[in-house]
Amino acid sequence: MPKQKSRKASRRSSRHNGAAATKLPKNAVTLVVTLRAKEGQHMLLEAELRALIAPSRKEVGCLRFDLHACPDQPGAFLLHEVWGAREDHTAHTRTPHFLRWNARKDALLASREAAFWQQLA
Repeated sequence: MPKQKSRKASRRSSRHNGAAATKLPKNAVTLVVTLRAKEGQHMLLEAELRALIAPSRKEVGCLRFDLHACPDQPGAFLLHEVWGAREDHTAHTRTPHFLRWNARKDALLASREAAFWQQLA
């Protein structure tokens, strides 16, 4: 009969799984971008943002590229990106899918705030 995990060990492993418990590479950067759609543009903005996900995740240096929507504020989105190094993000800004987004964003956005972060612990 296989040995069962203790409750304490089970709780500990469930608390420390996933990205939250992962130490990022030394030069990794996290980019957090909050975006708000212009009136009547939230569906188009969401479609444009979704179009960035798959090709961005395939890029060298992309460790994470997630899109979130605020359930309490329709038209509010958050991009959570993690790149192996700042240079990887710079290369991302030269890709066809990013350039396409960059050309269309002004027609869709009421506001955009972005900041780079580095993991401390």
